Amino acid sequence: MGIREVKNNLKNLDKKQLIDLIGELYKKNKSVKEYFDFYVNPNENELLSKYRDKVFETFFPKRGFGYNLKEGKKAISDFKKLGVSNDSLADLMLFYVETGVEFTNDFGDINESFYSSLEKTYEQALNLMYENGVLEKFASRAQKVMSDTSDIGWGFHDYIAQVYIDFYADYLENN
Repeated sequence: MGIREVKNNLKNLDKKQLIDLIGELYKKNKSVKEYFDFYVNPNENELLSKYRDKVFETFFPKRGFGYNLKEGKKAISDFKKLGVSNDSLADLMLFYVETGVEFTNDFGDINESFYSSLEKTYEQALNLMYENGVLEKFASRAQKVMSDTSDIGWGFHDYIAQVYIDFYADYLENN
């Protein structure tokens, strides 16, 4: 069934039926609940804090040891789906990379796919910042990521440094 069919079926419902349907969705579907909670009370800072905790937990779980990049990327994707600002999204993406770098510096080199995920997210975050004119706002954090990777292998530092320079060359010249 496509969206057109869903819309046609929803048009046949009266207001009470629609409210009941949305109420059922709210009770039964966690992502719908979160979406409507944010819709009704759009506290983006609180939501960002909640998702930062989720990302942190993917690298430093409360129980056990290990990381789960898939869950970290899912947290970013879910956060984006809520319709948050690009600043907050860039913040969370950069936090994902910062936390991955912290994990590596705490526990030693990981593997190539781990670093590829961090590299891709770092580049996407800086690109999002560039497109929205907020590179300067995140300059110190982006630079810290680069400097914190200096002892990490797999060519990770070289890649992160190059991405940083690609995006911040003009900023570095003027400051």
